[in-house]
Amino acid sequence: MTQLQIGYAAMLEQFAPAEAVALSAYAEEHGFTGVMAADHFQPWVPAQGQSSFVWSVLAAIAERTTGDFGPGVTAPTFRWHPAMVAQASATLASMYPGRHWLGLGSGEALNEHIVGGYWPEAPERINRMFEAIEIISKLFAGSIAGKDVKHSGQFFKLESTRLWTMPEVAPEILVATAGPVTAKRAGRLADGLITVGAPLEKISMLFGKFDDGAREAGKDPSIMPKVLQLHMSWAETDEEAMTSALHEWPNGGMKFPKGDIRSPFEFEQMAKLVRPEDFEGRMIISADPDEHRKYIQKFVDLGFDRIYLHNVGRNQKQWIDVFGASVLPKLVR
Repeated sequence: MTQLQIGYAAMLEQFAPAEAVALSAYAEEHGFTGVMAADHFQPWVPAQGQSSFVWSVLAAIAERTTGDFGPGVTAPTFRWHPAMVAQASATLASMYPGRHWLGLGSGEALNEHIVGGYWPEAPERINRMFEAIEIISKLFAGSIAGKDVKHSGQFFKLESTRLWTMPEVAPEILVATAGPVTAKRAGRLADGLITVGAPLEKISMLFGKFDDGAREAGKDPSIMPKVLQLHMSWAETDEEAMTSALHEWPNGGMKFPKGDIRSPFEFEQMAKLVRPEDFEGRMIISADPDEHRKYIQKFVDLGFDRIYLHNVGRNQKQWIDVFGASVLPKLVR
C-alpha cells in the first residue's frame, strides 16, 4: 500500500502566478506533499480574476518545492495537439526526475473554444482524449526506445518524429473521469485516475470500472494511482466560509454539466442563482477544521493515494497554517 499524500491545489484561476508559486512553497513547508495546478485559459467567473499559463507556473513551482507536481488537468485535444502536451510534459519530467505526472481530461468549452473550432458533444470529446492519450503514450515509449513514431487516426495525425528531450522514465498519465465508460477506458489506457469530490458510492463505482479496465489490459490496479481533487471552504466562521464559496467558487454549487459554457460572464450570470443549499453534498463549508478532517478521511478510507486540497477562499496562508497543524497530521491510511 502506498503512503498517503495530501497535496496543495494551486488554482491559477484565482491567484496570479507568482502568488500561486509562493503559496505552493508555503504549503509544502507546512506539510503538504505536492502540487496540482489548474490549466485554464479563462477563470470560471470574473471574480476569480486570473488564468496563467500552467506549464510556466509548474516549472516555477518545481524550482521552489521538492514534491510531486502536475496539471490538473490539461486537455490535449483542442488548444493543444497531443504532441505538444507530450513535449511539455517530457521536458518537465526530464528537468525534475520522478516528480512530474501528466493529468489529462476531455476539456471544457470555457478553455477550448478559444481556438475557434467546432465544439463537439461529450462522446466525441472523450474519444478525442483517448486518441490523444494513444499518441502521447506512443511518443513516450518510442522516444525512450530511441525510435520515431507516427499516427493517423480519426482526429489527429502525427508524422514520423520523437521527443528528443525525454526522461529515462515517462511521466505517469492520469486521466480525469467522472463516468463509468471513461473510467474503464482509463484503466486500460492510462497509468492512473483523477476525479473530484463526489458521493462515495459514485466514486466506488468509478474505482470498480477503472480496475476492470486495468485488469483487461493485464495491469495490476492495486498499484495504479487514484488521485482526488477536493474543493472546500474554510474560514474563521461558517458565515465567512459560505461567503467565500458563493463569491469565489459558485461553480461548485452548480448542479448541471458545465462543459459547454463558453464565457466567465455567462457563469457569472448563472452564479446569481446559486444558493447556500446548492453546495450540500458537493463541497464542505465549515469553520471547524475537524469537520474537514472527517470529510477528507472518508475519501482516504475509500482508497485514494493522493488528495489535493483546494480551499476556495483568499485566506490561503491562514488555511494552510490551520490545516498543516491540525488536519493533515490526523489523517490516517
